[in-house]
Amino acid sequence: MNSVNTNPGSAADREDGCKVAFPRSLPEAWRQFTGDGASAHPAIQFAKYGFVGGLATIVHIAAFSAVAWWVFPCVTDSDIVVRLFGLEAPVVEEAVRARLTVQSNVCAWACSNAFCYVLNRLFVFQPGRLGVVAEFLAFSAVGGFSMVVGSAAMAWLVSAFGVQTSIAFATNLVASLAFNYVLRKFFIFKG
Repeated sequence: MNSVNTNPGSAADREDGCKVAFPRSLPEAWRQFTGDGASAHPAIQFAKYGFVGGLATIVHIAAFSAVAWWVFPCVTDSDIVVRLFGLEAPVVEEAVRARLTVQSNVCAWACSNAFCYVLNRLFVFQPGRLGVVAEFLAFSAVGGFSMVVGSAAMAWLVSAFGVQTSIAFATNLVASLAFNYVLRKFFIFKG
């Protein structure tokens, strides 16, 4: 199960007082990576968070692209998604495009937030600091706050500088990673 290590420089404290050793072999690293949130050294846990975040980002990008194309059309002819898939973009003025970009991001966030919560709870962190409902609400509040700040930055980049929708969206994703990890790890889950 979990290794107890007597070398204080190579282990991390768990909530129950036991230490999880930094993996010394690939099989041990794999065991920690595929185990639950309590069975991983913090370095492995951060790698797991990054992996889950990458999957959630794929969900977010797919949902954003679909919504930005079909529901709230806000892509332009020069947009990466339009060029990549050979689509024909509608003509939308910049102020409307900025608003529709934010609306598309909110819809995509709802999908990726739920996906990310489930995987983080099962795979990355040790749940139990809060009840499930409070935990989900706190998880969503952290993600929602970073989404609001990121969406405001996206709208500003689009309306003030005419930045491509996809570039503004990528800026939002990168900016929220560290903020979300720190608050979720230390305030929502047990660690």
